[in-house]
Amino acid sequence: MIRVLFFGPVADRVAAREIQLDFSPGYCLQDAVEQLSKRYPEAFELISYIAVNNVQARDMRLALNDNDEIALMAKFSGG
Repeated sequence: MIRVLFFGPVADRVAAREIQLDFSPGYCLQDAVEQLSKRYPEAFELISYIAVNNVQARDMRLALNDNDEIALMAKFSGG
């Protein structure tokens, strides 16, 4: 399983803070993003930051492993 965490307004649009995705060999970040964006298109309008296992992910071809964690966040500001 892959644990997917949602933060801030992204979580509000998904109506959840966390979900699970089934893992299969050869699964990559792009696969997860495509699956999630079809399921939650309104949330993906906000997403500007993706992390895998607490590290910002920029390569959508990044291979995922069973028990990985993906975090999806919107832009944030503060002081």
